[in-house]
Amino acid sequence: MFGILYLFPVTLSECPLENVLPEYNRQLLLPIRHFIVEDVRTARRFLRKADPHFDIDGCQFYTLNKYTTPEQISSYLNTLKTGLDMGLLSEAGCPAIADPGADIVCIAQENGYKVVPLVGPSSILLSLMASGFNGQRFAFEGYLPVEKENRIKAIKRLEQRSYTEDMTQIFIETPYRNKKLLEDLTTNLRPQTRISVSFDLTGPEEKIRTLTAKDWKKDHTELTKKPCIFLIYKA
Repeated sequence: MFGILYLFPVTLSECPLENVLPEYNRQLLLPIRHFIVEDVRTARRFLRKADPHFDIDGCQFYTLNKYTTPEQISSYLNTLKTGLDMGLLSEAGCPAIADPGADIVCIAQENGYKVVPLVGPSSILLSLMASGFNGQRFAFEGYLPVEKENRIKAIKRLEQRSYTEDMTQIFIETPYRNKKLLEDLTTNLRPQTRISVSFDLTGPEEKIRTLTAKDWKKDHTELTKKPCIFLIYKA
C-alpha cells in the first residue's frame, strides 16, 4: 500500500557513475520523481548524470539540511502514504551516514515504511579499507573542534582510545583546513602513532597515505582543498 524509501548513494568525486554505482541503482532511480536532498543543485546534477534526459522539471525536491524544521521533516514522507516511491540522496557518498538523512530514515522506520539501502561509495569505509588499520573495531568522530585547545584535547583523547580500546579513529575536516589538521595531528600525537589520509577518493587525484606521525612531518604531500578523511591508529 505504501511507497518505498530508497537510499541512493551519490558519487564522492567527478568520476563517471558507472565506476562506483551499479546499473541496478540507476534502474530504480529513473522512475522516481520525489527526492529528499541536502542540496537541490547537487541533486539535479546527479540525476542528469544518471540520465541526460531525466525529467528534472517533473520532480519534487524536499530540502533536508540544518535549516529544515522538525515539522518539515515529519511531513516529507507523506508522499509514501500515496503509494509513490521516494529517493533519499546524500550530498556525496551514502545517505544517512554522517548525513542528515538519518532523521528521515528514523521517521520512516517509526512509521513502518519500507527502507531500501543501495550499494555505493562510502568515504569512511573506503579509507578504512586502504589504511591498514583495525577494521574490526573503529569509530567515526565527524568533525573535530575548531577551537585549538579543544581540538588538541580531542586529538589526544582519540589517540588514547586507539591504544586502550584497539580502535581505529576516523574523522574529517573542512577542505580548506586539511593542512592545518594534519599539522595538529603530527604535533600532538605520539611519534609512533600512525596517521592515514585519504584524498579525493574515487577521483582522478586519489591518494591514500599511511605513515607514522613522525614520518608525516618529513613528508611533503600537499593536501589541497579537496575532501580528505583522516584516520589514526596505535603503533
